Amino acid sequence: MDTDDNGDDISLLSALRRREQTICMRMEQLEKEIADLEKKCGMEDKSQAANIDMSEFLAPKWSVPIRANVMNFEWERLAQACQFDVILMDPPWQLASQAPTRGVAIAYQQLPDVCIESLPIQLLQTSGFIFIWVINNKYTKAFQLMKQWGYTYVDDITWVKQTVNRRMAKGHGYYLQHAKETCLVGKKGADPPTLQRSVASDIIFSERRGQSQKPEEMYEIIEQLVPGGNYLEIFGRKNNLRDYWVTIGNEL
Repeated sequence: MDTDDNGDDISLLSALRRREQTICMRMEQLEKEIADLEKKCGMEDKSQAANIDMSEFLAPKWSVPIRANVMNFEWERLAQACQFDVILMDPPWQLASQAPTRGVAIAYQQLPDVCIESLPIQLLQTSGFIFIWVINNKYTKAFQLMKQWGYTYVDDITWVKQTVNRRMAKGHGYYLQHAKETCLVGKKGADPPTLQRSVASDIIFSERRGQSQKPEEMYEIIEQLVPGGNYLEIFGRKNNLRDYWVTIGNEL
């Protein structure tokens, strides 16, 4: 065995272990800071969600909800059990400033970029599509994640928010009023065998829902694009559960 090569491998392994320790320490620090802020703001601890009476909630019969922390979920075991044709994710992006919403309370926990990029998405698909909901200041990061996970950007979908009266539902923005959200579409590898091109629009006109709740039309678009596929949603909530989808999140 070449001792020089062996020494290089050991050095690389040591460097990776140091990086892993640094990331773990940073995550622990962030979790403590989040807990302190929640306590300071009088917010309920997220762990209290375990006390919710689940008998009051009926999941769709053929949905597969998995309540788990995505940061320590056993992704390798899931990848061994199933490869997905489509992955949909709505990351809880960390906002750019301390008060970006001008008084609108944020009711969910945010994650720093380093946590989102550590997800082993590349294990879950050999080929197929990824759909990533993105906020204005995270476009660059979303494109970086696509490249890191092995995808090429191919399209995007715009959700134009409407009120119950079908008027444009405008919200606060840093410079302009915001009345839309964008979902980036990436692809890697070969086309899924059931792919149907040009069957759905890249614009959704739909009523604004609860905070961070996305339109049901998105699922319809995906199911029209790749009918009968294996579908996975990450960072899902109860309202996201859908027949024939695997949904993973800590708020299920």
